[in-house]
Order: sequence, then structure tokens, then C-alpha cells
Amino acid sequence: MPKKKIIIGLVGEISSGKGAINKYLEKNYHAKTFRFSTILRDVLDRIYFSNSRQNIQLLSTILRQNFGENVLSKVMAKDVENAKKNIISIDGIRRQADIECLKKIKGFILIQVQAGPKTRYERLIARNENKGDTNKSYEEFLADSKKEADADIPKVMKTADYAIDNNGTLKNLHDQIDKLIKNIK
Repeated sequence: MPKKKIIIGLVGEISSGKGAINKYLEKNYHAKTFRFSTILRDVLDRIYFSNSRQNIQLLSTILRQNFGENVLSKVMAKDVENAKKNIISIDGIRRQADIECLKKIKGFILIQVQAGPKTRYERLIARNENKGDTNKSYEEFLADSKKEADADIPKVMKTADYAIDNNGTLKNLHDQIDKLIKNIK
């Protein structure tokens, strides 16, 4: 009998720790990890545009306006269905439409990742993931969370099955993940 598939959707504000959770699950649970932004980054790379937050947000808007709000959810659901691992983790859920197709897959759970704004800002600057992040002011960082791409995150977080508080240490985060996986299994 095949093992039960666990599909973890991560929703949280910018730099709340979704990527850190994905890395931990990949390393310690051999999970297959996905990111919604990878779909967009792939397109931007292919057309030789920079992977700036602004370009990622613009491309997301263009795709959703022209191909439907759930276009990225459809792509992600196909990727998840094709994945061979028993644990799958998806980073970057931002809207209800992002989980529309994923919720139909048996084993899907939604986890909200919480962290305070100052902590998230410091992480954003330190990780330097997107072009221009290291030069971003705290006010610009706060304004990013109000933009269309991130405005619905708090609403989606309220629908989560579980919550992780990532205001503490990395060890504390890992302990919460381990406890959650044990409870889900």
C-alpha cells in the first residue's frame, strides 16, 4: 500500500520563513519543494528580464488577467500530481485562487507562517533574493505588502489548517516543523 502523500502549502507575508521551511523539509524529510515564484522566474529568465520583485508581480498580474486567476494554481497542481515524493511543500501561496486546484488533491494542508514586520525586513535584506532588496527601506518593504501581489495574503492566512510562529530561532522553527509533520502523519 503506498504511503499517504502530504502536500503542504505555505502562506505568509514576505520573508516570514516559507523558504526556510521548504529547505528544512527538503533536507530532513526528502520533500519535493516548489515555489509559485519559480513559474514566474522561469518565464522572466526565458525572455531575458530581471527577476526583480516588480517584474515578478507584473508578470503574475498579466498571466492571471489573461489566463484566469487560477492559472498558477493549475500549473502547481500538475507539478504536485507529477511529483513522486511522499512529502511535497509549496512556498508562495498568495491568493485563494492559488489553492483552488491544490485543495482538490488528497493530502493538501495549508500552513500559515507568521513573523513580525521588523524580523521579516531584516531577513529580506540579509537574503538578497530579488534585485534591489538590499537597498530597500523599511517603508518600501512595508509598502510591498500592500501591493496587489501580496494584499490578499492575510485573508488566505486566516483559512490555514495550521500556524507556525517564526519569530524565534531557527531551532524553534525546526522543532515546530518536526512536531507538525509528526501530527500530520
